[in-house]
Amino acid sequence: MQALIRRLTLVILDVFLVTLSLYLAIATKFGFQLTNYYLNEWLIIWGTLTVASLACNMFFNLYRSLWRYAGINELLYILSSGIVTGIIYFLLMHLINIRIAYSVYFLVVVYNTFFLGMSRLGYRIMWMISSLAPIGLDKGAKRALIIGAGHTGIMVINELRRHPEMGIIPVALLDDDRLKHGLFISGVKVYGGTDKIREIVRRLDIDEIILAIPSAPKKKQSAILNESKKIKCKLKIVPSIYKLINEEVSIKHIRDVQIEDLLGREQITLNIDNICGYISNQVVLVTGGGGSIGSELCRQIARFNPKQLLILDFYENNAYDLQQELKRHFPGLNQKVLIASIRDRARMESVFITYRPAVVFHAAAHKHVPLMEENPQEAVKNNVFGTLNVAECADKYGARKFVLISTDKAVNPTNVMGATKRIAEMIIQGMNKKSRTEYVAVRFGNVLGSNGSVIPLFKKQIAEGGPVTVTHPEINRFFMTIPEAVQLVLEAGSMAKGGEIFVLDMGQPVKIADLARDLIRLSGLEPDVDIEIKYTGLRPGEKLYEELLMAEEGLTATRHEKIHIGRPLDIDMDELYKELEKLKFVLTGPEESLIEFIKEMVPTYKSNDEVAVVRGQQ
Repeated sequence: MQALIRRLTLVILDVFLVTLSLYLAIATKFGFQLTNYYLNEWLIIWGTLTVASLACNMFFNLYRSLWRYAGINELLYILSSGIVTGIIYFLLMHLINIRIAYSVYFLVVVYNTFFLGMSRLGYRIMWMISSLAPIGLDKGAKRALIIGAGHTGIMVINELRRHPEMGIIPVALLDDDRLKHGLFISGVKVYGGTDKIREIVRRLDIDEIILAIPSAPKKKQSAILNESKKIKCKLKIVPSIYKLINEEVSIKHIRDVQIEDLLGREQITLNIDNICGYISNQVVLVTGGGGSIGSELCRQIARFNPKQLLILDFYENNAYDLQQELKRHFPGLNQKVLIASIRDRARMESVFITYRPAVVFHAAAHKHVPLMEENPQEAVKNNVFGTLNVAECADKYGARKFVLISTDKAVNPTNVMGATKRIAEMIIQGMNKKSRTEYVAVRFGNVLGSNGSVIPLFKKQIAEGGPVTVTHPEINRFFMTIPEAVQLVLEAGSMAKGGEIFVLDMGQPVKIADLARDLIRLSGLEPDVDIEIKYTGLRPGEKLYEELLMAEEGLTATRHEKIHIGRPLDIDMDELYKELEKLKFVLTGPEESLIEFIKEMVPTYKSNDEVAVVRGQQ
């Protein structure tokens, strides 16, 4: 109703203004004594002009624009409406054979366009002036430096001014375009390039830095953020232009910088057609579907219109939350949540008989290294025999593709978890040789923010005032965001021919201690001043660094620059079955015997103590 009233008000205003335009045009031409000019035809002259003007205004959406946010486009619409009105008016007057001086037509266009502009853009100007006052008077507001003097930077300045409740004043701009240096953009001065971040922060007493160059390469953004994080300022970032265009977020949702932003990983490019080719209109099963990787797999698989998505998890709470989320975002998705354990062979048989999945993503696993060191039997039951159950059912019931989510900890493992995942890889490579199902594994490192990862732990420790605990000052890990990892898993699945171990490009390893310092700084605190970093020593089974490939596997490039293939090893499934039967027997005996047998199955498995002895001998 409010919108309708606003439009009617504008129509009435325009009728008045077009009348005024016609009067002033005639008066300018003939003087203000109008008794002898056009009085007999006045109603026709006025009525025709009014109808033409209102029709053109409607055509150019002058009654549907939000003038508070008017810009260049709206100005062009006003000019276009004024000019087209004049042309139509001229043609109609000649059509009905009423002669008017050509200068009157010209003056009508000038006055009408002027009044249209003043009635619309004038509102915005007054609104902006009124919105500036409270910000300037707010002594408690934070002073912001905006990096990026382009379109997005201007949007940020305008947004901060429109929302004084945010309590942020834009006081300076930085941009690497030298032509902008020294200029004022939306009333804010461009002080120089990004090399002056520290100087401007100190000189202008900056409280917050807002990065507003979403179209810049991730590495450049990361470099700027890594420089900015050294200064005790709150860091914020504007979402990508892609998200803004698709209205997933508003520009006013300027968010805090996350640790992912500091890593500078570029956006993944996917071959959508290839992924659609093996997922669309297929029954897809995701084991461990409620976990960090499994749930993101489900979210992204849902985009490719599967015939049915089966979410299998033993833990009901996570699966329920994911189910409700998918219902909200993908109301047309045919989904089914299955509460089940992959250890339960009879239940797995029932799932495959009932639903006949064509594609299986096997993400269910025990993954916490220290816990599995203390509970090796459970690691074997879940990661080895659980994988065997699902893999054999995929073969028995005709699944087309089986993708195992593996880990870099399977390479030269120093812990039970990594060794059991290596056996899982051996199972799928062996199964691939005897089955029509295509079995592959995708191996990657740590994912940021996953359940049990260091990021949530560090954030909790920082919130509690510290200390932040790191096991060793030199320990490092490969990191990848969860969406990035899952996108590459889907892409790798489309490349699968059977038997491969796909290795994802994880970029450069990151020191965990540096990660801790970054998180402390992003919280507006100073490492080892406000929050202590405490070194606790390596945990059982923990490596100083991870590897993504075993020496004997080699490496082959694929069509995707971030995905490589390790050469399939010659796994004899019949021999592996014999080993697994022995493992099942040993599983019921002493823990030491179990560990020793796992080392026989995985010759590259060496405990931390053995690794330390080898290094000492070197």
